[in-house]
Amino acid sequence: MTEKTTTTPNATTPVTVTAKYVVLDIEGTTSAAGFILGDLYDYARPRLAGWLDEHAGDPAIAEARTQVIQDARLAPDASTAEIVAVMHNWMANDVKATPLKTVQGQIWADGFARDEISSDFFDDVIPKLEAWHAAGVGLAVFSSGSVASQVPWFRHSPGGDLTPLITDFFDTVSAGPKKVASSYDTIAASLGATPAELVFFTDNPGEVTAALEAGWAVVAFSREGEPFFGADFGAAPVVSSFDEVEVLPA
Repeated sequence: MTEKTTTTPNATTPVTVTAKYVVLDIEGTTSAAGFILGDLYDYARPRLAGWLDEHAGDPAIAEARTQVIQDARLAPDASTAEIVAVMHNWMANDVKATPLKTVQGQIWADGFARDEISSDFFDDVIPKLEAWHAAGVGLAVFSSGSVASQVPWFRHSPGGDLTPLITDFFDTVSAGPKKVASSYDTIAASLGATPAELVFFTDNPGEVTAALEAGWAVVAFSREGEPFFGADFGAAPVVSSFDEVEVLPA
């Protein structure tokens, strides 16, 4: 259940939510999109070809190669260079392609393990996650980035290892596309919760629509400088910071 007082649609006002679980988007919601599209993409981009070749025997990488070939309609025997060219194009256009996310996720996980990269969170996020978890609110993550990248992202946060706070992680492979209502049904079933017990935090209007269609509560984030700042989020309450949200355990 979401309570708010506002006189204009999409006004940024304090919001109180009662939920069994808060499910978190990452890019633009907990963390700056520019960091992911900049620092992390820059780290992965020159490593794609080597990773594909060196891990060709990994079933996940083999499946990613096949998906790129199918999605881009390449020849079945397309070279690594041709596959990487498609991936670079997707990265340039911020296409949320599952095979790209799979490969990026493995590269980033390796980079985190080597301490060559670290994650980034808005200053208002971590204290609230810790407080809500301590109060008995469950936390989960649903991102277009692969689970392989989500886990080290939370493990290597500026506030230390946050993974003990997170019950489960979901991506477009385990749950489905983020702009499709059935994906939220899948997450609800996995968490053992009803839609009424769940709230999704996201900055993406299409994801707002899908989660609302699935019967979830939604809090939309409109952060200045982020891609969807000032967007139309329909009937969803809109905030600019986690400090403007209070979550009570269901």
